[in-house]
Amino acid sequence: MGKMLTWGEFREVQPELAEAGRKLFYFLPRPVGLGILATTRKDGGPRVHPCCPMIFGGHLFAFVIPSPKRQDLHRDGRYALHCYPPAENEDAFSLAGRAELVADDVIVAAATAQYLAERQWERPIDGFDEQELFEFMIDRCLLTRTTGHGDPHPRHKVWRS
Repeated sequence: MGKMLTWGEFREVQPELAEAGRKLFYFLPRPVGLGILATTRKDGGPRVHPCCPMIFGGHLFAFVIPSPKRQDLHRDGRYALHCYPPAENEDAFSLAGRAELVADDVIVAAATAQYLAERQWERPIDGFDEQELFEFMIDRCLLTRTTGHGDPHPRHKVWRS
């Protein structure tokens, strides 16, 4: 793996890719980031689950509930994060790198405020305090653009740090 970048650093070196990715994670009309998180099980196999990535303050975060995927991130921080597929085409955006647990209470509080604001909630749901915040550091990216479903010539752009 190359040097891991924060979302802000990635945006500085690849602004067009970062903007395309932001739009694919935060597709309208939903103001909430949606993605599919892949982690590595203890036996080396893949584990895939939906998650809600948040892009703010130059970072890419997600709260992760107590779960096997969270155990995977603690044991082996490698991840891949893919956007949900848009309804109108087969465009895609994915990132890979390493996830790091965020232990700074100030950052966790800011991320919690962002999480609530995105959902227009006044307070967290029951059990929210059991979640842990992870930052997703970026090593590589893939953006695929299509003209619609069944596009025989999708255009791929690959970036590596």
